[in-house]
Amino acid sequence: MTRTYKVLSLLLSYPTAEILSALADMRSVVEQENLLPAKGRQLLHRFMDDLAERDLWDSQERYVFLFDQTRSLSLHLFEHVHGESRDRGQAMVDLLKVYEDRGLAMGTKELPDHLPLFLEFLSTLPATEAQDFLAQPLQIIAALGQRLKRRDSVYADLFDAIRALAAAKLDPTVVEALLTLEEDDPNDFEALDRIWEEEAVRFGGGSGKQACPAERIGDRLRAATREEAAVTTMRGTGTGGSVDA
Repeated sequence: MTRTYKVLSLLLSYPTAEILSALADMRSVVEQENLLPAKGRQLLHRFMDDLAERDLWDSQERYVFLFDQTRSLSLHLFEHVHGESRDRGQAMVDLLKVYEDRGLAMGTKELPDHLPLFLEFLSTLPATEAQDFLAQPLQIIAALGQRLKRRDSVYADLFDAIRALAAAKLDPTVVEALLTLEEDDPNDFEALDRIWEEEAVRFGGGSGKQACPAERIGDRLRAATREEAAVTTMRGTGTGGSVDA
């Protein structure tokens, strides 16, 4: 078990009094396990300092505004590559199968692609295997972190710490493609209506090769983000007409 992932899962969850009361224990786990590099640990402690100093109600309101009301900051990973298409449903079925095969019983109503739940799953794995799994949605995590930096949010520190755990390099083309998608403002109701009414990009089916669920998850994330990058390039050059996203 890698408890640092559990700490990250809790910190990225809806703030509660119980989480605040456990901050000292979380700090100890991060230091004792020493899984994060020094810079990552510093970012994590800075985030926990902010959480400890802020009024709980204020922290809860901020969390809801960022992650529940702002679709472009959704913590549901497949939302950013599959939208509301049918591919997202199958991808979540695959991910749920991975959880079940490794003995993780979901005691929550959250969807399996919810990032805090995914991090909790990683906490049950050996460190090397957890790193491999974390590398699969790394481009999405990086894009979310960049969007939070644009908002000058301390949550960007938390996302940078998560990235520091992955043993993989970012594909800047994919990250940039994700960042070009329109960002929503929960206070701009007209823009919200426009974003929710747009048809999700439907990514093509697979090659028919039968793969294990874990492989399919990575394939779907990589294929979907590559397709999104290609669509963005076509829009920029005017090639192939318009594509609704």
